[in-house]
Amino acid sequence: MIIKVFTQPKCPRCPSAKELIKKIKDQSANWRTKIKIEEYDVSTVGGLAEASFYTVLATPSVLLCSDQGKVIKDWRGDAPSLTEIKAFLK
Repeated sequence: MIIKVFTQPKCPRCPSAKELIKKIKDQSANWRTKIKIEEYDVSTVGGLAEASFYTVLATPSVLLCSDQGKVIKDWRGDAPSLTEIKAFLK
């Protein structure tokens, strides 16, 4: 499972997505599913390219993807809660 998180420096809602990443990293060792977290800053060329590939038009955006990169669930323009993420990992 891959969690892709798209943020940008001046986004007023992005700190909640960054806090979510921290919580996931802190708790993921206890989860049955192995989680890979990929963070993208859309103000960089690489981040913008990845955002374009997934048609991310708002920040923060959080995409829950399979190991092959297929989007299972997405939250665009807002960060989900840790509970919402866990619901898709069971």
